[in-house]
Parts: sequence; structure tokens; C-alpha cells
Amino acid sequence: MPRPFTSKGAAFAILAYAEVAAMALWFSASAVLPALRLEADLSDFQQSVFTSAVQAGFVVGSLASAAFGLADRIPPKRFFTAAALIAAVANAGLLLVDPGSPLVIVLRFVTGACMAGIYPVGMKLAAGWAKGDMGLLTGLLVGALTLGSAVPHLINGLTTLDWRLTIALTSGLALSAAVAIQFFTMGPILTVGARFNPSAALWAWRIPSIRLANIGYLGHMWELYAVWAWIGVFLDASFRISLATESEATTLAGFMTFAVIGAGALGALMAGLAADRWGRTTVTSIAMATSGSCALLVGLLYGGNPVLLSVVCLVWGVSVVADSAQFSASIVELSNRHLVGTMLTLQTALGFLLTLFTIHMMPHLVDLVGWDWAFAPLALGPAVGIWAMLKLRRHPDRIKLAGGRG
Repeated sequence: MPRPFTSKGAAFAILAYAEVAAMALWFSASAVLPALRLEADLSDFQQSVFTSAVQAGFVVGSLASAAFGLADRIPPKRFFTAAALIAAVANAGLLLVDPGSPLVIVLRFVTGACMAGIYPVGMKLAAGWAKGDMGLLTGLLVGALTLGSAVPHLINGLTTLDWRLTIALTSGLALSAAVAIQFFTMGPILTVGARFNPSAALWAWRIPSIRLANIGYLGHMWELYAVWAWIGVFLDASFRISLATESEATTLAGFMTFAVIGAGALGALMAGLAADRWGRTTVTSIAMATSGSCALLVGLLYGGNPVLLSVVCLVWGVSVVADSAQFSASIVELSNRHLVGTMLTLQTALGFLLTLFTIHMMPHLVDLVGWDWAFAPLALGPAVGIWAMLKLRRHPDRIKLAGGRG
């Protein structure tokens, strides 16, 4: 075994790298859709499934892990390593099958299921070092997830239309994550995850404050992954109109998609710090108001000035994920400590199931109303989410949130 680094800073830097490198697999196939569409005649469903199969796999993997307590029964570093290795192999398998083959769905599903051994387990590893700074550590981990999700778009921008190289490099990054995690030092705080209790799941809707927090989260998820899955395709199509050559458009779209999604890492960190100071309901409402406004505005800039479009998309990228960690934090603070595992598992499962609908909805909206208005319905989610969080702010349980700040 490699000799681990023993300081908290070094250990967390290793964990953050491993999360970024492994999470690159989530959008590895979605990032190359513009190139794949030039090579293979993919239907709208086939294009959507490159991301939605990962979402479905993550839901199944998370529920299975929670139900069987895998993160507690298997040493977390070993669990993380196995998940990263299997996901890397499944991702690399895309190089061996036809892009339109049903095997693509299987490989992407396996990749998503393995993500349940990477992101949630990463949170457990981070919690082992937390001492009065869990909010900051959680924000950093969400930032790492966001940056990792953006990495394939950077690679795709650097490799132009060679989608196979993007798939190969992201698989290589996941392998490096499996190696890097061996150098991680377990923190001094032993954390045991709460087991999923299906019979208690209805409490998520019976308790008004938890119900409102979940509605806010669902509003957030209605928008988030549809944006992450399709913003690259949108930018590529827009830049093909406004720029001189197709290769220039594709390259710029890759870089800008990386910047838009990656900017969310900064948003997650800033929102985490702000929520501890001004309250979770306030910060989530501001974030959703900003992202929902961008959803309404961005289509009006389609095919227009690429600089102005890029600026709006960057604001969207920061705001669309800024509130993500705060919904989980709200559930932790509002729930009975014996039900935290069940409440978080249920919240995550419902949120990612909802994304299956919105991801597949986008191509149909593009056919129906064009890119000018296709993103506009995503603003419905933030609108509902704002209503729920402002109502939660007036609920007596608000005193439990962010040290009484709501």
C-alpha cells in the first residue's frame, strides 16, 4: 500500500482530485454528442440516453448501497477504488460498441451505478475530517463533483471532433482516481451512515418542513441536469450560426461548456459560505431566481453575439448548482438523526428520477419550439422551488436551519 499523506489539507486535496477525476465519467459520453451526431444517425432518445442511463444507474446504485449499508460494510477506500475501476472499464467499453447499440444503455447504466460508490462515499470520507467545518467541506466536494462533470467538455474542446479520445482520456482519469485514493488518510472521526428504512420514507412528506425542502430540491433538479446534459449541444448549434467555421464553433462550444459547468464549482463554494451566514432558504431562493431567469433569457440569444451568450451561460452555470448542497444540508438539519440516511436517500432518488424526464424532454422541445424557447420550461422548477423555500422560511422549523438563520 502507498504511504498516505497525514495532514488534513493534503488528504482533502487527494480526495478532491479523486472526485474530479472519477466524476469525469458522468458526462463523458454526453460531451461528445455533437461529434457523434456527425458520425452516427442517433435518434433523440439515443442522444438523451447517454446521460439519462447514468442518472437511472445512480438512483439504483444509491438505493442498493443504502439498503445494504455497503458504505459501512465495505472499507470506504476499497469501495471507492472498486467503483472507479468498474466505471472506467464500462466507460471504455463505449469504444468497442456501435454508438446506436443497446449495449450503450447498459454501459452507461453501469457507470451511473458506480457513481454511487464515488460521490456519496467521498462525502463519508470528507466527514471523517470534519470538525466545525462540514459546510465548507461539503461545498468543496460539490464543487469537485461539478468540476469533474465539466472535464469531458474541456477534453472534447481540446480534441476537436475525435470523440474516442475524449472517452479514452476520461476512462484514464477514473483509473488515476482509483490510484490517488490509495494515498488518502482516513480522518480521526469515525462516521457510520444511517441505514435506509423504506417504512419511514413517508415521513419525507408527512413532516411539512421536510416536504418543503424536498419540493425545493425537486425544483432545483428539474433544471440542473437538463442544463448540464444539453448546454453543450445548444452552444455548438448557436456558435455554428454566429461563427465562421464549424470546427471553430465546435472547439469553442467544448471550452465554453467546460467553463459553464465548471463555474458551478465556484457557485457551490460561495453558496455554502453564504448560507451559513444568511440562511439556506435565502441563498437557495436567490440562486433559483437567477438560474430560472437565465433559462428564460438564454434562448433569446441563440445564434447571436457569442460573447453575450457566453456571459449569460456562465452566470447560469454558477447559479444552477449553487444551491445544490444546501438542500441536503436542510434535510440533515430538519430530520430526526435516526432518519437522516433514509431522508437523504429518498431525496436523491426522487431528484435523479425527475431528471430522467427533463433530459428526455429537451429534444422534443427543440423540435417543437426551437432552441429559442426550449430551455424556458426549465424555469418552472426554480419557480416552484422558490415558493417552497420561502414558505419554509416562514415555518417554525426554520430555527433548525443554519444555526437559526433559516
